[in-house]
Amino acid sequence: MTAAAPGPVLVMGTGAVGGWVGGRLAAAGVPVHFVARPRMLAALRAQGLTVTDLDGHRDRLPPERLTLHDQAPAGMAPALVLLAVKSGATATAAAELAATLPAGTVVLSLQNGVGNVAVAQAAAPALTVLPGMVPYNIAEVGPGQLHRGTAGQLAALDHPALRAWVPVFAEAKVRLKLHADMRPVQWGKLLINLNNPVNALGGLPLRAQLLDGGLRRCFAALIEEALGVLQRAGITPAQMAALPFPKLITVLRLPTPIFRLVASRMLRIDEKARSSMADDLARGAPTEVDAICGAVIALAEAHGGDAPMNRRIAELVRGWPQAPRRWPGRELLAELRAAAATSRASR
Repeated sequence: MTAAAPGPVLVMGTGAVGGWVGGRLAAAGVPVHFVARPRMLAALRAQGLTVTDLDGHRDRLPPERLTLHDQAPAGMAPALVLLAVKSGATATAAAELAATLPAGTVVLSLQNGVGNVAVAQAAAPALTVLPGMVPYNIAEVGPGQLHRGTAGQLAALDHPALRAWVPVFAEAKVRLKLHADMRPVQWGKLLINLNNPVNALGGLPLRAQLLDGGLRRCFAALIEEALGVLQRAGITPAQMAALPFPKLITVLRLPTPIFRLVASRMLRIDEKARSSMADDLARGAPTEVDAICGAVIALAEAHGGDAPMNRRIAELVRGWPQAPRRWPGRELLAELRAAAATSRASR
């Protein structure tokens, strides 16, 4: 590659996000070490790693080109760590990194939610943990096969240690934009991520789900509720879609034939795309609903309010393993509206 990487990269958490970003960097010639759980390790050792996207790019790394670990390797001094574990594993992963990496090592969180950097920094105070944001959907479409199904560019805090990485990421076909303040960006992404539980409970691929009027209105209702919470907290989220959030809510509530015409850019999603939360439910794995809807609920409570629709959908996701079912859009919307009505009546 033309832009020289400052050094090796350690991917802590080779799931969909860590595997895809790390795979692109490795395909571009960056030395990448992948830490993965047993299921993914077995797939990578048998199949290698294939990363694709909706623009038609495809890179395949055979098993012999992958450097794989089941835990953070001792004695390594990576120039950059990509922290991509699920939110519930943040503290454990950060403590493991702290036990093996030199003080000052830069760790870029590519996780959902708004609280993971604080959790990681508390568990690894000697490391430099920076916030990042992944705007697109990445699905595991087969063993060792990761596919980016939507568009966007990575975001991260503007820090001197990351500036040399911008051209490296660009050559790896992973655009990276640095921001002076990541808080609005993180909250903007969280608002978009409120579709994850809707998608998971609806049981449809993302594009099909967005063409379902009831499920689409659930997404709009969750965003609207969260925007009210953010307004009370004095937080202005960054715009993450083609439209500002209030206009996005209006478009999501349009009749489907009109929505299909108006939202053609939003519907530029291939048929393979689905939310990571849907994948988690299908595998019986813990979800990140508490890092997404839970963050809205916690912020509402901190300012003397409530977020009943976010609370109810989080309850449904948590209860899904005991009573799995596909929620039709109208039924899920009625469930959320009932929760909001109960909350209003109890005030």
